[in-house]
Amino acid sequence: MTINQMAEALGLRVLTAPEGERECTGVYIGDLLSWVMGRAQCGDVWITIMSNINVAAVASLADVACVLLAEGVVPEEDVIRTAEQKGINLLCAQQPAYELAVRLHELGL
Repeated sequence: MTINQMAEALGLRVLTAPEGERECTGVYIGDLLSWVMGRAQCGDVWITIMSNINVAAVASLADVACVLLAEGVVPEEDVIRTAEQKGINLLCAQQPAYELAVRLHELGL
């Protein structure tokens, strides 16, 4: 499933999608950036509530397919700009991380 397909299926708000056709291959949930760097896999949908500027750097290092901000979190404009510049797909949702993960599992991830 691509980022665009996931966004449509879950009704997500797309903040940046420079690689909207990128395939999602798994899911990782985590808010401790050092853990995400060491454990998230290339192609994962990274679900988090962290919205500071370091999220874009960690997403780039881990090569996740996208960052999905849960629980209605919306980052500052500088975070969105940085994500766009780094080619990071950045989306947000109102649902908690667990509900998003369950829905992604139901969709085959």
